[in-house]
Amino acid sequence: MELRHLRYFVTVAELGSISRAAAKLFIAQPPLSAQIRQLEEEVGASLLVRLPRGVQLTPAGRSFLEDARAILARTEQAAVRAREQQSGQRSTLRIGLMPSATQSLLPALIRRFEHTGLNLHIEAQERVPSSRQLLALRNAEIDLGFIRPAASSPQPEWAAQIDDPYCLAVPQQHALARSRQAVMLSALASEVFVAFSRYAESDYFDQTATLCEEAGFTADVRHTATQFMSVLAMVDCGLGVAIVPASCALMLPPRVRLIPLNGPQKNSRLVLIRSANRKQDPWMQKIVELAALELKALEKVVQNLVQKI
Repeated sequence: MELRHLRYFVTVAELGSISRAAAKLFIAQPPLSAQIRQLEEEVGASLLVRLPRGVQLTPAGRSFLEDARAILARTEQAAVRAREQQSGQRSTLRIGLMPSATQSLLPALIRRFEHTGLNLHIEAQERVPSSRQLLALRNAEIDLGFIRPAASSPQPEWAAQIDDPYCLAVPQQHALARSRQAVMLSALASEVFVAFSRYAESDYFDQTATLCEEAGFTADVRHTATQFMSVLAMVDCGLGVAIVPASCALMLPPRVRLIPLNGPQKNSRLVLIRSANRKQDPWMQKIVELAALELKALEKVVQNLVQKI
């Protein structure tokens, strides 16, 4: 099996078409089809289903695609590291991010790197759900990341974490927005909810669903979005209320209010992850140290915002 076979397969899988993949790879369609069949023979499994228009991954193909991407990423990173080792300077840092961290954390993190004098080439990638980021980290596709893990999530890759308390986002015309008093979640049983899509981030969806269940009701979720900015925009339109982390105050639309949730509850957490195999890497230790400092700085900002709610 050669790397070009993996590249061919990944391109076909991502485009869903052998003809489009052939055009992108600048090769003829019949040789590409032959290469894919050769790969399937070597793997010993059917990876693609040929359809009248395009192709579709089989279950074996979906599994192989995940591994093929990881292999190609590690191959590319190996070349980058070799060049950096020869020049005596590490410079490429691949960061995985949750959408909310892209807005609340990334700008300040890049400024911190710059002020410290690190000449880094940043490659930022939004990856959801959190499990995908952990997989990317273990496959060496990213160097560090920021996730919102489930309570049961394993912790060997955790380098730092902060609490990001759950709050209730409501439109400014809502009765609760006028009182601005902390509210018991159980009082919201009759409300319509806007939620972070379970398809996009199952961990966060499940955490907030559990909060409602522990408060004695199942949330009436009628609207979903894949980013917190979209969740807040839907709240702004008056479509419903939403359970969001307090850090969303940093991106709050003018007509949306945050209200603290009263009573015992589990906090949302924002966690910095890095490879457990690179704990002794001096370059990575410095990067993680700076990222952890920025995470703690965000925590102070969030705490001040919560106090002002």
